[in-house]
Amino acid sequence: MGVSTSSPEKGIVFVTVDFPPVNALPVDGWFALADAVRTAGRDPQVGCVVLAAEGRGFNAGVDIKEIQARGASALLGANRGCFEAFSAVYDCEVPVVAAVQGFCLGGGVGLVGNADVVVASEDATFGLPELDRGALGAATHLARLVPHHLMRALYFTSGTVTAAELHRHGSVWKVVPRGELTATALESAREIAAKDGELLRLAKAAINGIDPVDVRRSYRYEQGFTYEASVSGVADRVRDRFGGESRESGESGEAE
Repeated sequence: MGVSTSSPEKGIVFVTVDFPPVNALPVDGWFALADAVRTAGRDPQVGCVVLAAEGRGFNAGVDIKEIQARGASALLGANRGCFEAFSAVYDCEVPVVAAVQGFCLGGGVGLVGNADVVVASEDATFGLPELDRGALGAATHLARLVPHHLMRALYFTSGTVTAAELHRHGSVWKVVPRGELTATALESAREIAAKDGELLRLAKAAINGIDPVDVRRSYRYEQGFTYEASVSGVADRVRDRFGGESRESGESGEAE
């Protein structure tokens, strides 16, 4: 349980998240994920990082129960932890492949939206349930996966989109049966890691440098509204309604 790293082949590191039952990460989990991705990317022997998860879903966002129990300190910790994890994926010195299965909600969209390559299982779904969870954020990252008006529709309805739909939009590279996801992610990582390591790092920096949107600043702007919702009491009201509802993503997941 937690965040672990492994190297199935030379030049490739898997960073795997495992927080049962639904991979809703606590504050410490987000920081641990950020540290693992950064450490892997700094290794000169590594040419590609694969972001993966154990369990039935890739990520269900932050642990809403932790925020309800600890209040403002947990909210601020989750905000900072998500920012660090999303930034670590984006700023990783080598390309990051996200291997997504099952649900990918809230913070999961933040991670995947900042990845360089996305492969997904046929059962993968993506969405931002923020408005149902008393939070705001990660529209920045959803906008990197779908066209602008679809992003707005998904955001305001808390709807989801399938891996097949994202494949048609070009943001998911490959969609495969769930049993083939790990092998497909490894195959993609192998193809990337085979490039010259120094040139690969230059290419990653160059690609980031021409992005039309500063994802770090854009996401930080969104987070300010999450804080405003919290101090105004709106977030608590929505979270209390959410309470013990049982949904596909589980009872503890929330986007941040």
